[in-house]
Amino acid sequence: MTTASPLTGRQLTLVAGDDRAVVTEVGANLREFTVGGRDVVVGFGEHELPPASNGAVLVPWPNRVRDGKYTWDGVERQLPITEPARGTALHGLVCWERWDVVRHDDAAVTLALDTVPQPGYPFPLHVEITYALDGAGGLDVTLTTTATGDVAAPYGVGFHPWLSPGPGSLDDAVLQLDAESWVPTDERLLPTGVEPLPERFDFREPRRLGSTDLDDAFVDATRDADGLSWLRLRGTDGRTAAVWMDSSLSCWQMCTGDHVAAEAARRTGLAAEPMTCIADAFRTGERLITLEPGDAHTVRWGLRLL
Repeated sequence: MTTASPLTGRQLTLVAGDDRAVVTEVGANLREFTVGGRDVVVGFGEHELPPASNGAVLVPWPNRVRDGKYTWDGVERQLPITEPARGTALHGLVCWERWDVVRHDDAAVTLALDTVPQPGYPFPLHVEITYALDGAGGLDVTLTTTATGDVAAPYGVGFHPWLSPGPGSLDDAVLQLDAESWVPTDERLLPTGVEPLPERFDFREPRRLGSTDLDDAFVDATRDADGLSWLRLRGTDGRTAAVWMDSSLSCWQMCTGDHVAAEAARRTGLAAEPMTCIADAFRTGERLITLEPGDAHTVRWGLRLL
């Protein structure tokens, strides 16, 4: 009898003390992260596909591009429409690629991918990501992208962990976010501007999430004395699943999953997405990074159970 291979390829396990993580070969997704047996993220099975971009790496853009169309250096490009219901190109190009494992030891793994140029994005990139457990309830993530072509490339990056509320419900969890402004959207979840935080989305001070329905971006991140911006979700067990990002990332996206296609992902966790730019940056140019030939761009973020 032949045992079926995992749909996401090799399962790369990391262990340090009571901390355990699993990273997948396909997509370089963070499939699992637990501390002392307590889920920090909402994961998925090794014989499943991620139901709602769980743990995904979003390169070379996070979120959506309207109609998949953008103009760069005077040339209009058409990206594949990967979200047909909204007519957008969603979450970049690397989610379903098989990455190379560069290094793998007990507590850390590095994967790499050379993107293949295509008509919608004819800009080759070399991407490397490292996941490293610290053995004290934390997982650090570093990603570096290098432009390997001979012309400048538009670029953005984001990540898609779903924080776990623990044994209790998401509604009963307490949320806190370090951000001062909200990005309203149209019916296609594309940005229409930036506004002060409305009361319903003001989580600068910790408060119960309740029935709040989120699929929204937040900017003007605030930072602690170490230069880190935090998103924290405290469960009814008193433990807090948290995401931090350093100054290389400047935007947050939060989603409660109320409207995702996979019913099993609805309100089971909170997508807590650090990003360099918000949706539609390829069209608007807002916070969009230009990678000149040979340029390397590095971001750092991490997860922690407090």
